[in-house]
Amino acid sequence: MAAILVFVVGLLTIGFATGFGTQGSAEPTVQAFLFDWQQARYAQAASLTSGNADQVAAQLAAAYVDLDATDTFFSMASLTQHGDTAVAVYKATVDLAEGGLQWTYTGRFGLTMKNGQWLVDWAPDVINPRLGAGDRLAVLTTFAPRAQVEDAAGQPLLTDSAVYHIGVYPGQLADATRTADQFGQIVGLNYLNSQQVLGQIQAAPPRAFLSLLTLDPLSFRAVWPRLAKVPGLSYQQQSERLFDSVATEVVGTVGTEDSSALRAEGAAYQPGTTVGLSGLEQTYQDALAGTPTTAVVVVNGAGDPVATLWTSPGRTGIPVRTTLVSRDQDAAAAALAAQPNSGEIVAVDSATGDILALASRDAGSVALPPGGALNARLEPGMTFSIVSAAALLGAGYTASTPLPCQDAAGQPGGSASGTFASDFADGCGSALAALSEKLTPAQLTTVERSFGVGASWNLHVQAFAGSAAAVSDQADLAAQAIGAGGVLMSPLGMAMVAAEVDAGTGHAPVLVAADPAATWQAPLSATELGDLRQLMRDAVQSGAARAANASGEPVYGQAGIVQTGAHSWLSWFVGYQGGMAVAVLETAATPAEGAASLAGAFLSMAS
Repeated sequence: MAAILVFVVGLLTIGFATGFGTQGSAEPTVQAFLFDWQQARYAQAASLTSGNADQVAAQLAAAYVDLDATDTFFSMASLTQHGDTAVAVYKATVDLAEGGLQWTYTGRFGLTMKNGQWLVDWAPDVINPRLGAGDRLAVLTTFAPRAQVEDAAGQPLLTDSAVYHIGVYPGQLADATRTADQFGQIVGLNYLNSQQVLGQIQAAPPRAFLSLLTLDPLSFRAVWPRLAKVPGLSYQQQSERLFDSVATEVVGTVGTEDSSALRAEGAAYQPGTTVGLSGLEQTYQDALAGTPTTAVVVVNGAGDPVATLWTSPGRTGIPVRTTLVSRDQDAAAAALAAQPNSGEIVAVDSATGDILALASRDAGSVALPPGGALNARLEPGMTFSIVSAAALLGAGYTASTPLPCQDAAGQPGGSASGTFASDFADGCGSALAALSEKLTPAQLTTVERSFGVGASWNLHVQAFAGSAAAVSDQADLAAQAIGAGGVLMSPLGMAMVAAEVDAGTGHAPVLVAADPAATWQAPLSATELGDLRQLMRDAVQSGAARAANASGEPVYGQAGIVQTGAHSWLSWFVGYQGGMAVAVLETAATPAEGAASLAGAFLSMAS
């Protein structure tokens, strides 16, 4: 009985698997069909179906081309067989070119035994259960607007400006391959080749506008005359916060789909991509750009999406908030616009190190030096006497120390009965250089470092904290005391010097609001610090920096002029008012103290 029972169970098992007939298993046909489809042997796969071989092969070939798929994988999940019919269930894995995403789904198809051969019952839903006659698959990719670099109040630092989207309506193209090829040739970047463009066109819904390239107005005007001749290309003009900023040096610039930065990173071409090229836009690229939302949809014969099969949710970009204050930024821009020469203004909060304003304007006959207010490497001239004066006060000299002012030839200048205070106010470099020769190299170097010269900053953008060459003799001491002799500073570095005098505490500058500031004590006692402040007040009240003497709270500072060429000069003002420290530059073809006047105009509007 046991043997009979085992025999019967065996017969039942085989019968359920094969349909109790003489038919063989449908599994070899299922496996062969899926393998040929996966290997892109569409004709062989089509021969295993009940459909017209040419039509089936074409539909299989087009199925995932419309998704711009890079690879496909199929595996049989189960097979149920009843007599001369069977149902196969398979798992499909499709690698999409869209950001390296992978779409998986479960499909199924029937099989019928005909003339001793199993054939796949062909219909569009073999490719995907949601496909009907005339339907096809497509990909919808949606980028959220790029997140903004913001001011301290959360307002965008980028301004609305014209943006041009060049693209196509895929369903209206007479020859998509030709359009993609000509577009790629004109844009001219290796990574933006015609096959990548064609893949994006084929994957998109046919009736919706597909933007292929985003351009600023200048770039658009340069390239559109040629692109206008490409069949099917059109453009849409929109207003977006993308290209223009009120603080470009901080915010940086943004590139789009044709940027060489994307090519260098090996990024695949994807319409709607943006990439930061400089400044905070570059540093915080991943946070600001976010990731796109990608959906696989079914599109009917009329070109309308009728079903969503799968969605990969994107991530909205995260704004980056800076310390810039729009009121102060606007005041800096207005002050610069009102004067004819090139100029630069940087302002910081003395108590925190927060950068409040950063603006520049190129005008006139002498351009601004390279590097900008954050990263320029410039001789600070007499404005560096703030640092050397601190060293002298710390060494025991006082504002009343007798110090005759001499001209460059060594003859008495403004006053033979001058003092340290009067010479500082008048910007008498020869007197201060002579007195500084009584310092030791270590004394000057220590004070320079105490004012942050050469410190490490973490601003997330390129910035220069200054440098001072090693001092080896009295001549070097004298030169450095008046901002020469191997001293190089950025405007921001000098603004931080003034901020330290104002607050009595040194700070590393801060640009991103969430960042903490490094702090240290100023190198002077309270009395010495008070004396240094008075020296700077005298320079503004009655000395070389008097053009900066704005109304309101007292202004403290120092001015200086550095010759940068045969017919070019750089005027400096460094100082503070009411808790705001500033460094101001102005270029000119003559040795005029223009920066002090520019500083006064800015402080009057910012206060």
